[in-house]
Amino acid sequence: MNWYLQSGKDSDVIISSRVRLSRNIEGVPFVQKCNEEELRSINSKLKEIVPSIGYGLKFIDLKDLDEISKQTLVEKHLISPEFAKSKNPYSAIIINDEENICIVVNEEDHIKIQVFSSGLEVENLINLAIEIDQTMEKLIPYSFNKKYGYLTACPTNVGTGLKVSVLAHLPALTITGNIRKVLNAVNNLGMNLRGMYGEGSKVEGDLYQISNNQTLGVTEKEITKNLKLISQKVIEQERLARKFLAKKSVDLEDKVYRDFGVLSNAVKLSENETPEFISSVKLGTDLGIISELNDTKVAKLMLETKPASIQKRVGKLLSIEEQEIERAKIVKLIIKEDE
Repeated sequence: MNWYLQSGKDSDVIISSRVRLSRNIEGVPFVQKCNEEELRSINSKLKEIVPSIGYGLKFIDLKDLDEISKQTLVEKHLISPEFAKSKNPYSAIIINDEENICIVVNEEDHIKIQVFSSGLEVENLINLAIEIDQTMEKLIPYSFNKKYGYLTACPTNVGTGLKVSVLAHLPALTITGNIRKVLNAVNNLGMNLRGMYGEGSKVEGDLYQISNNQTLGVTEKEITKNLKLISQKVIEQERLARKFLAKKSVDLEDKVYRDFGVLSNAVKLSENETPEFISSVKLGTDLGIISELNDTKVAKLMLETKPASIQKRVGKLLSIEEQEIERAKIVKLIIKEDE
């Protein structure tokens, strides 16, 4: 089972963790300044070293993927929405079957090493990312400055080039109106709290991405430790808010079961409303109100109801209304699945 369908440590609140390292090849301009030959060379060099990296990684040129396949990678948070739209013919991904490792080639930087896990697993992930990074650095020389550290296209990534993030499900803080306080506290502690797809993205289904905003003057271990501490504080606050809501159990149960009733019985489900219903039933499942679902079913609901995943599943492009009808069918199938 792929990592995004598993439950992990503290996954009632922290859905997943990601560690990302941005790197560039020594002596080669940043992607935005590269000519076609330089972009081709970066692509070729990375394709050449893939067998030596290990981990069962495969090299896939982005241009060889159809639009639906690219969008499913976005929906799994493996690539950014912007990268999926890239017109660069030498953009690529290096990925394994489990999809917990996805190295992006020729996006903003030459190389973006990404590793993923369900739940709060930032310490294990940083060790894996550094292991892959050190293997690659022996095969390709990186742009590195003794004073500033790893050089990156975006100044905010210079230094370690490290971004650590978690995807947090915060429905109780939203319902109780305390999400703004938490958002301000996280930002004041040198972290960002944004929508699930990062900067500029809207919040869907009470899902927030928490990530570090400092990469210079701090070590990888310090960044990871700080993000873990802040994540644990957010978990604590969300669980307190859930306890408060549980005191008004009739109101909470009524909301959860109403939303579960819509999900279970609707003939059509829109893209916008479904994440809100799923957020509610995940809260109900985590609190033991709903016994018909488990962590795996909730994870499937979150992923397989997204537009590209629906169309990938049926094997063809669908109109919005066809997607809504298919989404309702998929939800029913997942709910009725055997344990």
